[in-house]
Amino acid sequence: MKTVIHRAESRGVADHGWLQSRHTFSFADYMNHERMQFGALRVLNDDIVAPGMGFGRHGHADMEIVSIPISGSLAHKDSTGREETILTGDVQIMSAGTGIMHSEFNPDEKNPVNFLQIWILPEKRGIAPRYGQKSFDLEKFRNNFVRVVSAQENGGALWINQQAEFQLGLFDAGVQARITRVHEKSGLYVFVIEGGVEVAGEKLTRRDAIGIADEKAVDIVFTAPTRLLTIEVPL
Repeated sequence: MKTVIHRAESRGVADHGWLQSRHTFSFADYMNHERMQFGALRVLNDDIVAPGMGFGRHGHADMEIVSIPISGSLAHKDSTGREETILTGDVQIMSAGTGIMHSEFNPDEKNPVNFLQIWILPEKRGIAPRYGQKSFDLEKFRNNFVRVVSAQENGGALWINQQAEFQLGLFDAGVQARITRVHEKSGLYVFVIEGGVEVAGEKLTRRDAIGIADEKAVDIVFTAPTRLLTIEVPL
């Protein structure tokens, strides 16, 4: 088993006043040549946006972008004319493809929004831009994983242009679970949103992560009430 550990305190830090961000991988002014990506997982930003503030209109191309609110909500607008509100419990995907312009703002004038911004390198370049959004009831499936993003166009998950699988779950302390890889030549990236786990001989707590290669299945022991994200991506 090959592993890489990314502790919460080792992440890059960005303080823009209205935006507080922690970068797991190199991004913007944070450059660490040993932290460029994990396979096709290129960006994992833990963003806190101040009340009434946000990202102005800007563009992306040939990138799969996944946004997961942890608390609060985001107001989304894009160049296709779509306007949506992304709530806690929702997952949003954008296949930027040939190009898409968008903005994301915190519509709450009193409370910040905290969300994960994740970029996945695409399988195919130059596709037509796509948008998807769906709410997932993790509490209903407590102590089990819920597949929220997939390479497949069916099965209830949002789908993206890459052989990638995202799972979220809420788990009680003392529970054990197993993640089984779906695709060949993929690795597993485990990110602790809240709580604590033991995996691959390592103890992880809030915002710690581990990347695991060369394993078909990985066992996890939950040492505290935990909200967990797992990402399977091509290596």
